[in-house]
Amino acid sequence: MSWSLYLLECQDGTFYAGISNRLEERIAAHNRGEGAKYTRGRLPVKVLKTLNFPDRSSASKAEAAVKKLPKSKKLGFFD
Repeated sequence: MSWSLYLLECQDGTFYAGISNRLEERIAAHNRGEGAKYTRGRLPVKVLKTLNFPDRSSASKAEAAVKKLPKSKKLGFFD
């Protein structure tokens, strides 16, 4: 089962990074206010970038790396 790392832009202009093995369902959950606590008060969200990984472990490591970056470098991580 493949996993996706995704980068969302919230309504207030902030970014949120997460992982999922069911990306479309996860994005829908975010926009219903059922996703991460961070995004609930910043709806709607839109997907900016995604990357696929073969397993949860590698996706989690990439997510941790993205979250350590300043906002100005987060989009570049996906290129």
